[in-house]
Amino acid sequence: MKAPVVTPVRVVIALCLVAPFVALLWVGSYAKTDPVFAGIPFFYWYQMMWVLLSTALTMVAFKLWQRDQRARRSHPSQDGGASA
Repeated sequence: MKAPVVTPVRVVIALCLVAPFVALLWVGSYAKTDPVFAGIPFFYWYQMMWVLLSTALTMVAFKLWQRDQRARRSHPSQDGGASA
């Protein structure tokens, strides 16, 4: 029996990768000038913040994916190693 394709770790990976797209495609949520941060309107600093967050989330997703792949290689099946 093969390990399930959809696991909680893979759901977290997907959320890490989808979150920046949702946040930046929903333009109505940040199409404004206030609050201003260091003289920069919200519209601009919000997008720059997501550049950094996207990098961090992609790194988290990559590390989780590596851990998931190592776990799958070390435990190829759930039924004690017997194959169908």
